[in-house]
Amino acid sequence: MRVPNSVVLPVGTHVDCCQEQEVAEKTHDIMARITAMLVERKSNLAHFINNLEGSEEPKFYMDQWERLKEMESCTLTILNLIAVNCTDHRDIKKLEATILEHVKNEELFPEVVRVLPPVYRQVEAAIVDIARSEEMAEHGMMDLQYLLSKLFQHEHLAGLGRELLQDILRYLHRIGLIVWYEEIKHLESTVFLQPTFLITMFKVSMRIRTISSAEPKL
Repeated sequence: MRVPNSVVLPVGTHVDCCQEQEVAEKTHDIMARITAMLVERKSNLAHFINNLEGSEEPKFYMDQWERLKEMESCTLTILNLIAVNCTDHRDIKKLEATILEHVKNEELFPEVVRVLPPVYRQVEAAIVDIARSEEMAEHGMMDLQYLLSKLFQHEHLAGLGRELLQDILRYLHRIGLIVWYEEIKHLESTVFLQPTFLITMFKVSMRIRTISSAEPKL
């Protein structure tokens, strides 16, 4: 809801626990709830904006008004819910095919037709090689400067500027090949070449926190 022109594909799981009629009813109910939620959100935003505009000193609330107007302008496209049985490999393939079909839709994603320069693929291939090399630790964390120096060692990448390389890293972050939190001060100099390890770390952390909170206090 805070991302401009975002597209959401609702996915219903545990189809194997429902009768066919239940799946249809639940799908209809979920889509109706989503629609109602969006209508309510739009109404609430308009209400908040009107309140700020009608206040005695609207100039004092300009920052809030701008944030609300920005949120109001964010369009949200909700696709039809797809119901899957996660225990059935055929349903997983159906979900994958549905996602790919939507991603290739130029009306939903106009940038899908954009052609990237060959150097983007070259950097991507080089990073994959680095991530698979024996020197790479299992956690996949690498210092940004060291990663750049490794990339510059490739003959066809040696002449690239640092800014271009960082732009390519941002692109690879957006598509999920790497994770680079450059906007976080303590992490801006670290690149995660193994995003799956990071996800596992988060899961373990959440699990430990959940178990700790569930333990009785003495």
